[in-house]
Amino acid sequence: MAFPGGRLEPGDASLEVAAVRETQEELALDLTQGRMLGRLDDLAPRNRSLPPIIIRPFVAIVEPDVTLTPSEEVAATFWVPLAQLQQERSQAEYVVEVNGNRATFPAFRVEQHIVWGLTERIVRQLLALVSP
Repeated sequence: MAFPGGRLEPGDASLEVAAVRETQEELALDLTQGRMLGRLDDLAPRNRSLPPIIIRPFVAIVEPDVTLTPSEEVAATFWVPLAQLQQERSQAEYVVEVNGNRATFPAFRVEQHIVWGLTERIVRQLLALVSP
């Protein structure tokens, strides 16, 4: 489970421009028709077997009735209200085997979906900013 994203390309003037471009490419969602709120703190994978990359999440507001047209990179899409993620019933744990050991990670349960890993960490950052 992931948000739209990708790498800075030579024609991108900034990482924000790259985020807007990637969202357009992956979902046919034009963030320039919405409002960019800003960026969250940089994140990096905690698993040493993953490449040493930095993720810089950007947050934008778009109209609630936008149509998403997923590219071949996207298996499925869904929206979830932030208020739902703040509810106790959305809190979950995700158990995965890593290098022969079981590891438990914080997660969100959204219907049949489990949001964990870097995506969960991005969502937690956002929720901390919008929570009373």
